[in-house]
Amino acid sequence: MHYLIRRLLYFIPTLLSVNIFVFVLFFVVNSPDHIAKQALGEKAATPEMVQRWKEARGYALPLFLNMKEKGTGCLTQTIFFQKSLKMLWGEFGVSDMTLQPIGPEILRRIPPSLCLTFTVFLASLLFNIVLAMTASANRNGHYDVCIQLGCVLLMSVSTLIYIIIGQYLFGKTLHLVPVSGFLPGFEMLRFLVLPVVIGIIGNLGSGVRFYRTLFLEEMGRDYVRTARAKGLPEAKVLFVHVLKNALIPILTNVPVQLLMLIMGSLLLENFFSIPGMGGYTISAINAQDFAVVRTMVFLGSFLYMVGLALTDLSYCLVDPRVKLS
Repeated sequence: MHYLIRRLLYFIPTLLSVNIFVFVLFFVVNSPDHIAKQALGEKAATPEMVQRWKEARGYALPLFLNMKEKGTGCLTQTIFFQKSLKMLWGEFGVSDMTLQPIGPEILRRIPPSLCLTFTVFLASLLFNIVLAMTASANRNGHYDVCIQLGCVLLMSVSTLIYIIIGQYLFGKTLHLVPVSGFLPGFEMLRFLVLPVVIGIIGNLGSGVRFYRTLFLEEMGRDYVRTARAKGLPEAKVLFVHVLKNALIPILTNVPVQLLMLIMGSLLLENFFSIPGMGGYTISAINAQDFAVVRTMVFLGSFLYMVGLALTDLSYCLVDPRVKLS
């Protein structure tokens, strides 16, 4: 319990630091006037248009201290409070382009993103572990050499190439799956098959090589030799003893993998027209919608910290030597 409380308390200064850093990037390095001119167009933006644009979006307020207000208003009626601090309790404001609330739009896009990202994550983790375990069990054999060669080839090709080939071959030529689009309910399966397969292929190369290294290190330890000397089946030695003792570094790598998957889903969602968080972010970047981009940067940091906390908590479940105190 003390460990949980301590981890939760770490969130407050960390999130606040991220919040301040994002604010400096978007409002100090890049001033509200510059944001308005970029949105309106440098050549067409007059001082009057810039001022109206800022007032409509709350960017005409002072950055940190509003001397025109009294009491707490001098702090709350500022850009820092209205556009930055409010994100700490889930108030993300409105889009710079459409003036629509960002929060409901994010909630609408979370389910499609979760269906894609976590399916790719779980399937990639399973394939990576099985292939890496099999390759490490046949170290320097033909199977191991073929897997390593395949991993290098997979890592050498961009995910964009897989997307183009997959859409052309399975969508336009064979007509097995839709090229793009999305429908709710069970219909979503038809639209998610191809991007999920491409996501798995894009993560196989680096994942298998990483896990193979972990398993080879564990296989050289005394407990593995003892288990084999006792006559235990090789499958039990590998998938019970070796895998169990390799879970700590595997769990440590999970938040990094999730972050990379979220970044990779930007391409998948955009090219397959999946109405998820990735497509929302790409559209905001293209439209220079800084309010949405700022929100997505903050949410990405928050989710990464949640992943790190869950990883720390899971250590005690896979290794009895780890105590939460």
